[in-house]
Amino acid sequence: MQIRQANQGFNFDKYPTFEKDIDPKQRAWIEVKGKAIETNVRHLRAKLSKDCQLMAVVKADGYGHDAKVVSEYAIKGGASQLGVATLQEGIKLRSCGVKIPILILGNLYKKRDLIISFKNDLMPTISSIRECLICNNIGKHFGLKFSLHLKVDTGMSRLGFESDKFVQQFQKIKSFENISIKGIYSHLSSADEENSLEPKSITQLQRLKFQELLKQINLKGNHNIKIHLSNSAGMLLNKDFHFHMVRVGLSLYGYSPLAKIDKNLSLTPALFLKVKVAFIRIIDRGVKVSYGGKFVSSRKTKLAVLSIGYADGVPRNLSGKIKVIYDNKLYPQVGSITMDQMMVDITGSNEIKVGSTMVLLGSEGDKTITPIDWANESNTIPWEILCSFKNRLPRVQVD
Repeated sequence: MQIRQANQGFNFDKYPTFEKDIDPKQRAWIEVKGKAIETNVRHLRAKLSKDCQLMAVVKADGYGHDAKVVSEYAIKGGASQLGVATLQEGIKLRSCGVKIPILILGNLYKKRDLIISFKNDLMPTISSIRECLICNNIGKHFGLKFSLHLKVDTGMSRLGFESDKFVQQFQKIKSFENISIKGIYSHLSSADEENSLEPKSITQLQRLKFQELLKQINLKGNHNIKIHLSNSAGMLLNKDFHFHMVRVGLSLYGYSPLAKIDKNLSLTPALFLKVKVAFIRIIDRGVKVSYGGKFVSSRKTKLAVLSIGYADGVPRNLSGKIKVIYDNKLYPQVGSITMDQMMVDITGSNEIKVGSTMVLLGSEGDKTITPIDWANESNTIPWEILCSFKNRLPRVQVD
């Protein structure tokens, strides 16, 4: 009888059953402000000389923001090149209609992958003579020149030609007729450390080694080769690190890797992480909450169950360490964060209902929570926080 009454006047046929018809804000989602990306690029470009280009690093799906959206607004802001990590990321951007140069920062070593890169007008990062030769043969086969960047290792011990052999190898590479060297670069390992401006810091030693190698290979008169060394931190240190181009990642998204310089930057975070309240319950004093029962209520407590967990990318080791925002007020998360839910203590609030939206990352009123805050609490870095958000969190552009 109750079921029949509940269904009276309810038209089931008007409700679709396809995934595409589900409201992206039904559970938890990420809001992306493209205009913030554009504005950040403009602010960063203003710190560069007129001849210094800005490469927007949009790998890892634009640091979790949606690479397509980020690329579109970064280009509007003045980015002249894009950086991705994988061949797939580059192809996806090309399929979205992106026309500007794209550098693959990861290492392609198979001939098949390099051919695909060539056919999609993507520039690979080359770290050895072997890949140079493959690229030259590919260019020769198609009667064209294969555009690429050479990377040299100056202290990261990751990708790149060995620095003590690079000068000799470069002389051989110059003889390859079917490659076009569009850039030579290296990567800073410690530019975000506080001592980076000191003369004998790792960062300064890397810069000096890079400059010495460039001096030895003598690129005077070759204006087509872009020299680049800086990530966001290196770019913000000073102009000695700028060269012909900088590769900006974290700062593009509104965060400074250098806390001491943060006050001088007008950067706007482009990401908001929001979630719906799925359930509300009241528990008595002395009740254990969530797995392991590590949190025990010290009073009669009102809990909101939020539809987000570590399967969405919220680190489990943040359990009991973070807060959420609702109506310009902070509420503590309690108990272990589970795979799909977390609990928040909303005792004293009569405004929060099932279906209310809470902010996990972002701003509301004068309250702000950033990936840097989460990183500090979980003993990691903001890059990892941003790149951890899973695809089951819809990205919603709000401009």
